[in-house]
Amino acid sequence: MAVVLDAHSRKVIGWALADHLEASLAVEALDMALAARRPAPGLIHHSDRGVQYACNEYGERLEAHGVRTSMSRAGNPYDNAKAERFMRTLKEEEVNAKTYATIEEARADIGAFIEDVYNRGRLHSALGYKPPVEFELDLARRETV
Repeated sequence: MAVVLDAHSRKVIGWALADHLEASLAVEALDMALAARRPAPGLIHHSDRGVQYACNEYGERLEAHGVRTSMSRAGNPYDNAKAERFMRTLKEEEVNAKTYATIEEARADIGAFIEDVYNRGRLHSALGYKPPVEFELDLARRETV
């Protein structure tokens, strides 16, 4: 699984699931995130040093959208703590309790978990005990006032 989070709101804005860890998996998640957010040039995209995120295709996609790259320091998993925490939550609350008959079933169930449970229902202390979607809506309301 590849995932792209909004670091400010903790919202999952892009994800992809496949039976491989090729660069195309990470690019698919990135494409979903770029389509959802349409970021202005200058956005900083942070990732770990996985080969999928360091490959030419991924870097070129970021560059084409004016997105700057940031990568974790070598051997320091704490630099990517938000993504690691999301993956832990996904495993604990969705994946570890289930057996999926097909990858399509896994994709559907995990997608529902991300959208309905994580993005819309899961409270985050860093967000004032609001779920990511609510936090973003409150932020947008404040910005329009």
